[in-house]
Amino acid sequence: MKVLNFGSLNIDYVYRVDRFALPGETISSVKMERFCGGKGLNQSIALARAGIPVAHGGCIGGDGAFLVEELQENGVDTENIRILSSPSGHAVIQVDAGGENTILLYPGANYAISRQQIDKTLEGYGDGDILLLQNEVNEIPYIMERAAAKGMKIFFNPSPLTLAVEEYPLHLVSCFLVNALEGASLSGEEGTEKILAGIRNKFPKAQTVLTLGENGACYDAGGKQYTQSAFPVKVVDTTAAGDTFTGYFIAELLRGNSPHAILRWACGASALAVSRRGAAPSIPMREEVNTFLQNR
Repeated sequence: MKVLNFGSLNIDYVYRVDRFALPGETISSVKMERFCGGKGLNQSIALARAGIPVAHGGCIGGDGAFLVEELQENGVDTENIRILSSPSGHAVIQVDAGGENTILLYPGANYAISRQQIDKTLEGYGDGDILLLQNEVNEIPYIMERAAAKGMKIFFNPSPLTLAVEEYPLHLVSCFLVNALEGASLSGEEGTEKILAGIRNKFPKAQTVLTLGENGACYDAGGKQYTQSAFPVKVVDTTAAGDTFTGYFIAELLRGNSPHAILRWACGASALAVSRRGAAPSIPMREEVNTFLQNR
């Protein structure tokens, strides 16, 4: 079984602020840092650091060579990343004193993926292989349809959530990975139980993972639900928390662990991520997560 993540590659410009800027307001930042980022890149690194071989498909501009280098250093297969003349995608991120963040995305090369590239990338994949998608690249409906025709299992993290998601062929998705806001929009419901039931009713063949921040996470598999509380840690930066959770959830699922163990690993990895600065740099190695969990 092979894993392909067709996702975004961003340059993250992170500004440390005491509080978020208000509309019409100008404030000074405490510090500015540049990191590798993008939900796609983060999730590929999370999978790799969790010990799962993963290939990444996507596009960068000439300014994004260090993004590919970061993936390669983590053991990610980058053969299907194309370098274009347009700028790489980037994000402007505010992180406040409490570790919460706001993010402004510029798609750049992430929205320049061609159908020819998609077809070429999917050539080596088939029945039972895993495709991971987020909502930060173009041509997602086409990617879903081509992958489903090959018998691939589609894991979809619909973030950032846009109106276009409603037009995607979501019936092809094998597993949704959503937070509370995304789950509410997808299901038309509010509250954990209603969100999970709403998604199950609309997409009965799909499983759902619902992340709840400081309240942990819930996993709905065939109508049976499993929960895991969050591990208390000092929050420094929440930027890649969800991406870390996604990577580790899929990794432990592929290992055949029990639902409870899968959620425990994913929540443990996410807890370590929020206790560190940055996006990709905050994602822990599996050995670190194992040590963390042994002490809990």
